[in-house]
Amino acid sequence: MNSSSTASQRAMFVFICFVWGTTWLAMKVGIATVSPGIFAGLRWTIAGAIILAFRRARGQRVMPPPRLIPRLIFVSVILITLNQVIQLYGLKYITAGLAAVISSALTPIALLVFAVVAGQERFTARQLGAIGVGVVGVLTLFGPAAIAGTLDVWQVIGASLVTIGVVCYTAGSVMTRPMMRTLEPVQLAGLTDLIGGVVLLVSSLAIEPGSWESMHLHWGWPAFLGWLYLLVPGALMSTTMYFLLVRDWGASRPGTYAFISPVIAVVIGCSFFGENLDWGDAIGMILMLGAAGLALRPAGASRVTPISTPPRLTRGTSLTI
Repeated sequence: MNSSSTASQRAMFVFICFVWGTTWLAMKVGIATVSPGIFAGLRWTIAGAIILAFRRARGQRVMPPPRLIPRLIFVSVILITLNQVIQLYGLKYITAGLAAVISSALTPIALLVFAVVAGQERFTARQLGAIGVGVVGVLTLFGPAAIAGTLDVWQVIGASLVTIGVVCYTAGSVMTRPMMRTLEPVQLAGLTDLIGGVVLLVSSLAIEPGSWESMHLHWGWPAFLGWLYLLVPGALMSTTMYFLLVRDWGASRPGTYAFISPVIAVVIGCSFFGENLDWGDAIGMILMLGAAGLALRPAGASRVTPISTPPRLTRGTSLTI
C-alpha cells in the first residue's frame, strides 16, 4: 500500500468519524415528527438506488451473482433493516447521550468479537488494550451523566433496543467482508442499502402506526434537513467509505470511529448548544483519541486475513463463483 492510498484511507476515516458523530442529533430531530421506519426506510432505499444507478451509468456491474442473493438479503436485513428500526425506536425512550454511550462502548468490542469468531482476525494485546482504554474514555465522558439519571422501565427498554441494534449492525458488518471477494465494496454498499431500505419501508407501511401519514412528507424543515444530512453524508458517502475500509482494514479497526465520534458530538454541543465541558469530559476525550490512535497505528505484521479485490465487471460480463 502506497502513501497516497494510506492517506486516502485515513481521510475517509476522519470523515466517517465527523459525520457519524453528528447523526444522533439528526435522528433525534427526525423521529420526533416522522415514524422511524419511514424516516430510515426512505433514506436507505434512495441511497442504495442512487449508488446503483451511478454504477450502471458508468457501465459497471450492478446485479450480484444469483448464488449470493439469499445471503445478500439476509445480511441487508440485519445490517440495515433491523439495526435502523430497533435503534430508532430505542432512541425514542432514551437521551442521545446515553445512546452514544451504548453505541460507542459496544461497537468496537462487538466488531472484534464477531470478526474473531468468523476467523477474519485474531485478538492482540494492543487491540484489547485499545478497546479497554476507549471504553474507559467513553465511561469517563458520558458515564457520570448517565448514572446520575434514574432509568425507568421505558428507558431500560430503550437502552436494550439500542444495544440490540448495535449487535445487528456489527454482525452484519463482519458478514459483508467475505462477500467482497465477489462484489466490489461500492456495489455491496448500494445493494445492502437498497434491499435493507425497501424491506424496512414495506414493513413500516404494513405495520407501523403513522407510516402512511409520514409518506405525505409533511415533516417540517428541521426533520427534512436532518433526513437530507443522514442521506448524503451519512449514507451515500460515509457508508461507502466504511465498506472500503472494512475491505482494506478488517472489520474491527474501522469500528474505532466509535471512540472518536462522541468527542466530536461533545465539541459540537459546547460550540453550538452552550453545553459545558469539564475536566472529566476532557479526560474522557483524550482517552478515546488515544485508544483510536493505538488501534490505528500500523502493526509490523498484518493480523487481518486479506480480501482479494474482485475483478471490475461491466455489463455483459459474468463471474463464476
